[in-house]
Amino acid sequence: MVNAEIKERIKDVLEQLRPYLQADGGDLALQEITDDLVVKIKLTGACGSCPMRTMTLKAGVENTLKKQVPEVKSVEAV
Repeated sequence: MVNAEIKERIKDVLEQLRPYLQADGGDLALQEITDDLVVKIKLTGACGSCPMRTMTLKAGVENTLKKQVPEVKSVEAV
């Protein structure tokens, strides 16, 4: 079971990232946080079909999450 405080920190970071994606016509939705702290994200809107979505997910979302919530192991698209 994931600690409630860690869940809130993850959600807070994702909320901080959303305006950057929305500025380009995209968005993200948190789908799941696994017990081993893999964060599963769905990219939507323009981000869902963008050829750069993998880089956005890994270089943007994952790196930011890991810096602010070091407990996060990885971020995956679903």
